[in-house]
Amino acid sequence: MKTQTKVTNLKKEMAPYEKSNTKSSIIQVVTTLGPLLLLWYAAYLSLSVSYWITIPITIIASGFAIRTFIIFHDCCHYSFFQNRRANEIIGMITGILTLVPYQQWKNEHSIHHATSSNLDKRGIGDMWVMTVDEYAAASWTRRLAYRFYRHPVVMLGLGPIFVFVISYRFNRKGAKRKERINTHVTNAAIVGLYAVMCWAVGWEAFLMVQLPILFVSGMLGIWLFYVQHQFEDSYFENEDEWSYVKAAVEGSSYYKLPKVLQWITGNIGFHHVHHLSPKVPNYNLEKAHNSTPPLQKATTITLATSLASLKFRLWDEENKTFVSFKQIKLGRRQTERGAKPIKASRASIQGE
Repeated sequence: MKTQTKVTNLKKEMAPYEKSNTKSSIIQVVTTLGPLLLLWYAAYLSLSVSYWITIPITIIASGFAIRTFIIFHDCCHYSFFQNRRANEIIGMITGILTLVPYQQWKNEHSIHHATSSNLDKRGIGDMWVMTVDEYAAASWTRRLAYRFYRHPVVMLGLGPIFVFVISYRFNRKGAKRKERINTHVTNAAIVGLYAVMCWAVGWEAFLMVQLPILFVSGMLGIWLFYVQHQFEDSYFENEDEWSYVKAAVEGSSYYKLPKVLQWITGNIGFHHVHHLSPKVPNYNLEKAHNSTPPLQKATTITLATSLASLKFRLWDEENKTFVSFKQIKLGRRQTERGAKPIKASRASIQGE
C-alpha cells in the first residue's frame, strides 16, 4: 500500500508540467523548421564549391531533422499543443518531413509506452530483445537472425534505411482504416514533395543533400531509442510483476548530454520523465526532472558510458541485467567443465 501511494504521488507530481504552452511550441517549430530549411539550402549551394563542405552542413541539418522528429513525437502524444487538431496537423507535416506516417507511428508508440519492459508483451514499437533462456532454446537460424539484427553495423547502418525508407511505407497487419489511409496519404505527400524538390534543384543535387541528412538523423534516432532502454541495469519483468512506474523510472535512462546536444534532441534524454508522463511536452521534461527528487535517481548515462550498451545483447532474467554473447559462451564453457557458471554481474560486464 505504501509503495502504491508513492507511485500515485509521483505521477501526480507530473501534473504541473503536463500543460503545453502554445507560445513555446510555436517558437520551437520556427526555431527547428527554419534552420532545417536554411541548412538544406546552404548544403545545396555548397555543392557548387565542394562536397566536403556539403557533408558537414548536412550533418548539422540532420540534428534539426531529429529535433523535427521530437516535435512529431510530442504531437503523437497530443502533448505539443493543447488543441488536438493542431497536434494532428503539425504531426502530419513533421511526419512527412521525417518520412514517418503519423497514425501508424502514434498507434505503435502508444503500445510501446503501455508495454515497455514487459517481457510478455514484446514485439510492437520496441527493439527485438531476447532473454538468455530464449536464446539458448532458439534454433541456429533464429540465433543467427538475432545476432544479425543486434549487430551495430546492421542496427545503425542498415537500420535507418530499412525503418524510415522501407518499413514505414507499408501498413502494419491489422491496421484500421484511418491508419491505412494516413500511411497512403503520407507516402503520396512524400513522393510529391520529393518530386518538386528534384524538379527545382535536380535529382542528383537533391539526393546528394537529402540522403546524408536522412541517414545520419535516422542512425542517431535509432541510437537514442536503443540506448535509452538497453543499458546495463535496465528493468524487465513478466506481466504478473511488471510495474508501469518502475518501467518508466528504472527501465528508461536519463541520457545526460552536453547542452547543445540536449537542445538539438529536444530533451529526449530525460526519457524516464517522458515514460512516466507522456503528456509532458519536451520543453518541460528537464523542469520535471529537476523538481522531482525520485526521478533524479534514474540511471544516468553519458556519451562515454552509453557506448558500453553496444555489447548488451541478451537480457539475463536471473541476474536482472544485460549480457553480451561472449559472456554466454564463457558461462557455457564453464558449465561443460563442471565449474560454476559466471554470473552476469556488473563487474564481469565492465571487465570483459
